Amino acid sequence: MTNDDDAPSARTAASAASAATIYRVAEHARVSIATVSRVLQGSSIVTAATRDRVLEAIEALDYVPSGAARSLAVRRHGTYGLALPELSGPYYAELLMGFETRAAELGQSVMLVLGRSGADRARQLRELTTRVDAVALFGADAPTDAGFGSRPVVVIAGSPGQGVETITAENRRSAARLTTHLLEHGRRRLLFVGDVEAAVDLFERHEGFVAAHRAMGLDPAPPVAAEPREDAGAAVAERLLAGELTADALVCGNDELALAAMGRLVDGGVDVPDAIAVVGWDDVMAARYVRPGLTTVRQPVHELGVLAADRLHDLVSGATPSAERRVLATQVVIRSSCGCPPTSLAG
Repeated sequence: MTNDDDAPSARTAASAASAATIYRVAEHARVSIATVSRVLQGSSIVTAATRDRVLEAIEALDYVPSGAARSLAVRRHGTYGLALPELSGPYYAELLMGFETRAAELGQSVMLVLGRSGADRARQLRELTTRVDAVALFGADAPTDAGFGSRPVVVIAGSPGQGVETITAENRRSAARLTTHLLEHGRRRLLFVGDVEAAVDLFERHEGFVAAHRAMGLDPAPPVAAEPREDAGAAVAERLLAGELTADALVCGNDELALAAMGRLVDGGVDVPDAIAVVGWDDVMAARYVRPGLTTVRQPVHELGVLAADRLHDLVSGATPSAERRVLATQVVIRSSCGCPPTSLAG
């Protein structure tokens, strides 16, 4: 039974909790409404003492559900953020799969943000940090410009010296080996296809392309700028068919470019690889089934996603960020689009 004397006080407590507002939290914590908002958003510009005072007020007034209040108190959301340029093509899907699978094994959910550079991108990333415990970024997203505050950050396929942990796959050595292989086939009019200014990994692959030429006393042609998408690869092939470009080999920045270029060249009556050899990067599943089989570089995309999730978990748990760029090995895979004899489907 409920004691009648206790009922009013119970109702009063329930009423007080239901009436809790951001104004009452601010008054209770002796701060401004803006400060309460910053704490709720996870902003790093609030001092630890002020943040603790606001969190105590939030919990005392039951301003948010108690479970969420406890989460705020320990500054945990149980969620890791992953920011990618897009999900089209096999690379990003494989990266996401590795990241999400490992995060789930660690008991964490994943919040995904898609988009490219610009003011909207910076806003997206700032909003992401208010909902997650840590963020994995791809490539050129700059942590210092996006306002990540104290959130742990790992950059995938980023350049060294960004002041945050960076993980990537090896690019220069494998690109040099791949280019050398074509030069040893007697090819002398190689074109590198890819936008080397837009992505660190493409820039490094082009460096390997240049190094292989220099090692043989040759001057490489300038790169052909192309977004890493199928339509861009087909467009480069059209330029070759129209005579705007000349080449006896294409070293493409990824397999999407290579497969699209090879397909359009073959449709246009060009013998691949006899007239023009074509090689790629990533070793997507289609690379082994097309004819001719695509010579390419296999990189551990799934493993990059797994490692990114692992490192975020370590950092959230208190590990010290590593200043050393972690580089995973890649492997040149020889098939027949470079001019070698056809290999088995398992190659």
